[in-house]
Amino acid sequence: MAGGKGTRAASIASDIPKPMIPVCGKPILEYQIDCLIKNKLTDIIIVVGHLGNHIKEHFTDGSRFNCNISYYTETEPLGTAGALFKINNLSDNFILLNGDVILDMNFKRMISFHKEKKADVTLAVHPNSHPFDSALIISDTNNKITGWINREDERSYYKNTVNAGVHILSLNFLKKCTQPKVKIDLDRDILKPNILTSEIYAYCTPEYIKDMGTPERYAQVTTDIEKGIVHSKNLSVKQKAVFLDRDGTINIYNCFIRKPEEFELIEGAAEAIKIMNRLGYLVILITNQPVIARGEIDFQTLDLIHMKMETDLGKQGAYLDDIFYCPHHPDKGFEGERPEYKIDCDCRKPKPGMILKASEKFNIDLSKSYMAGDHNRDMQTAINAGCKPVFISGGEGNINDITSANVLNFPSLIEFAYFLNRNDNYC
Repeated sequence: MAGGKGTRAASIASDIPKPMIPVCGKPILEYQIDCLIKNKLTDIIIVVGHLGNHIKEHFTDGSRFNCNISYYTETEPLGTAGALFKINNLSDNFILLNGDVILDMNFKRMISFHKEKKADVTLAVHPNSHPFDSALIISDTNNKITGWINREDERSYYKNTVNAGVHILSLNFLKKCTQPKVKIDLDRDILKPNILTSEIYAYCTPEYIKDMGTPERYAQVTTDIEKGIVHSKNLSVKQKAVFLDRDGTINIYNCFIRKPEEFELIEGAAEAIKIMNRLGYLVILITNQPVIARGEIDFQTLDLIHMKMETDLGKQGAYLDDIFYCPHHPDKGFEGERPEYKIDCDCRKPKPGMILKASEKFNIDLSKSYMAGDHNRDMQTAINAGCKPVFISGGEGNINDITSANVLNFPSLIEFAYFLNRNDNYC
């Protein structure tokens, strides 16, 4: 979809369509087409409208880009979905991209997910640095979308899963949708009204997908391309990660947290995570939560606590790429305990199960990754998983019985982030 006027980007360039704004010498739309071709997706339809001649003159039929490009020209503005009801040669399942995002992603993964779920629609969602002014997607444990929070909707605590502007749609789904008007908004008029009656799923990815519609985001995208971060986030490339303990590392240690109101970020923690985000590390929470096995809280409450954490981080421009927690506890004898979780599992730290699961999910190179925490078990987890142990000495733990010379020691998470910023090639 490359037919919009791009009013927010007018201060960057007003005489060309937004998808043709050059970033590091190349139009945004060309970055998208390059990514599609790398994924062997070579039949491309570009919807053009405002100043669309610039797009047609640059890409012509796609032959010099080794792909096939055709065009649908809007004679009047049709919104983000109106053209879909007028194009005659859409395939049974097709990818729909917003033309104003810089992206580099492994589409094979998303296509496999779409097929596995037998989805009508799959949306790429991801955490970003400004969830407070973004459309948020709510999904269940099977990734089926159950809720949709628009930018202007009220929100309290939320999971930082933002609609990224990358979709896979089935033609059958589109045929079932009534065309409500000429100018159609894909999200508000087509997708959101059908989440309860159709198979619409969220594909969560940490890959680089960034709207560059404001001067600030344009500057950030430019920097990220120059530093190689855009391509390095593609999940076909081995990732580097920082795994973080929760209590005493991200939030103030207060024994076990049992309700969201008890969660309070340590000063500097959000800024530290923001630095890690900017450096291109995946930032992944790895936490033992035996309060589930002991029957002190339920999964819904734990999810709410983590939503509070993501909300607080998002307000300061920081985000986690994923959260892994262990609900098990091998010791018995607690009043109200849940027997099914009183087991000796493979995921409870210092066992490396959670890190190994994350590594498989995101193609992580553990030898170039860190595990940061405030307790001996976090250091042992890092060693067991094969990543660099980082001890945050301001927490509640100690590392008296860890003798490895490879343990890095910092008084706070922010000091570790400063270290990463200075020594990003340390690994």
